[in-house]
Amino acid sequence: MTKSEQRVALVTGAAQGIGAAIAKELAADGMKVVVADINGDGAQTVASEIDGVAKTLDVSDPDQVSATIADIVSEFGRIDVLVNNAALVPLTAWEDISFEEWRRVMSVNLDGIYLVTHAVTKVMGEAGYGRIVNIASNTFVAGTPNCAHYVATKGASIGLVRGLAGELGKLGITINAVAPGIIASEGVLTGPHVAGFDFVVPMQAINRRGMPSDVAPAVAFLASEKAEWITGQTLVVDAGHTRN
Repeated sequence: MTKSEQRVALVTGAAQGIGAAIAKELAADGMKVVVADINGDGAQTVASEIDGVAKTLDVSDPDQVSATIADIVSEFGRIDVLVNNAALVPLTAWEDISFEEWRRVMSVNLDGIYLVTHAVTKVMGEAGYGRIVNIASNTFVAGTPNCAHYVATKGASIGLVRGLAGELGKLGITINAVAPGIIASEGVLTGPHVAGFDFVVPMQAINRRGMPSDVAPAVAFLASEKAEWITGQTLVVDAGHTRN
């Protein structure tokens, strides 16, 4: 493609951690990246590092999603790649999960994927090209305790990939998932999840902590034109913690 026809990628939840690493990887591959996050200042910081565009976005808000997609299309005329990364990652025992917390996690982790994907596939379908990557989690494979609502949403995101692949393929759109293991992102390192490294790392085939930069290349491949024959799949990126 010529520079004027540069691929445009939208990455949600990209103000830090895995999302920021993905945004930087896609930018390094030559894409114009829209860095979207509810943390607008953080999104702007990442965008400024990669000559990207920042959008303040709560993916669980239908009006914000519609307005953001419209803005991107108005500015660039296209959205070629979508990475659904925005998510809440609570650590709460089952008996302590209130319905309010359950619904909040569902609204961001699952409703958010629906809202953004539903809007973006209309744009991609008209262009006859698209790459969608959902950031799932190996917790769906491992059955990690104390985050049942989170695990449920990540399983659902994989189910959506499988369910949509056939419908979107005829439009020239691929949809896949990447399922990372525990990653040393800002959110993990400053929260209760950090204790999980002591348990997980010894179980991995590669005996070190995973970094956001370990996940981003897998996403970038599935988001590229090279992955046109791959859809409906889940790639687990967890240093061999889970093997299936």
